Amino acid sequence: MSDALLALLAEPAPVCAPALLGATITGRGVTLRITEVEAYWGPTDPGSHGHRGPTPRNRHLFGPPGTLYAYRSYGIHTCVNVVSGPEGTSSGSLLRAAEVVDGIEVARARRGPSVADVALARGPGNLGQALGAVLGEDDGTSLLDGSGPFRLVLAPGLEARLASADPADVVAELLAETVAGPAGTAPVRRISRGPRTGVAGVAGGASFPWRSWRTGDPTVSPYRRHRRAVD
Repeated sequence: MSDALLALLAEPAPVCAPALLGATITGRGVTLRITEVEAYWGPTDPGSHGHRGPTPRNRHLFGPPGTLYAYRSYGIHTCVNVVSGPEGTSSGSLLRAAEVVDGIEVARARRGPSVADVALARGPGNLGQALGAVLGEDDGTSLLDGSGPFRLVLAPGLEARLASADPADVVAELLAETVAGPAGTAPVRRISRGPRTGVAGVAGGASFPWRSWRTGDPTVSPYRRHRRAVD
């Protein structure tokens, strides 16, 4: 278990979620590199499953940092979240998209033979399916200590940065980094941020820019604003 990862996940999801980009999650024959996340923080977030407190269904969202919280979307898809922040505060980062970096044939067998490589884990339901996540079996397991079916590992180089600086400062540095834009254009942010996909009300508007993604990555899911989102 990494001290740097524990330090990062001690932060609330809106702080730590961008640093999960580039991290890998491995298990059940595949490894995914995370390219898109959404943060949810129950104490102040009407879009969070935990906003009104714990229930039998959402109880693992209130668990210790590094817990896997899973839920069913549209009655079909299993969506995977990384719990963070102080235990009991319902803080989680939804894994929205990833690149399959190992076990691509396993992921394709789960998703279907005609699905393009870049689309295998594009969107939270597809990510959960590619990963082989099972609702009711994986919910509440640890992503850190090897006792659960999946293990989360930080992006290369991030361990050292977190070992020598405050996690919030490291995340601020990550958000300020730029990469070359298209030919003849100015550099762009390495990490883009914006409102969350498909969330109604003020929680889906500009006041909650808690969706983060790797700029220009083809595996990132398309943004779909909820028709009742409010800025």
